[in-house]
Amino acid sequence: MSSSKRITLIFGGFVAAVAAAFYPIFFHPLTHSEDYKQVQKVNRAGVNQADIQPVGVKVWSDPYKPKS
Repeated sequence: MSSSKRITLIFGGFVAAVAAAFYPIFFHPLTHSEDYKQVQKVNRAGVNQADIQPVGVKVWSDPYKPKS
């Protein structure tokens, strides 16, 4: 096997490994945001936001709300 083919396979394998690592971290939540909204709705059902966050500071907000 020539040197250039070996380098191409190593580099391609590295790119594939990085892409496989990024899929569950970035792309799956991006494409399945409705599932994550439902999970957050269940998890935050009994939580009063005013009791948790500091006074006068808006720390906790809806992560799925469009940015203005």
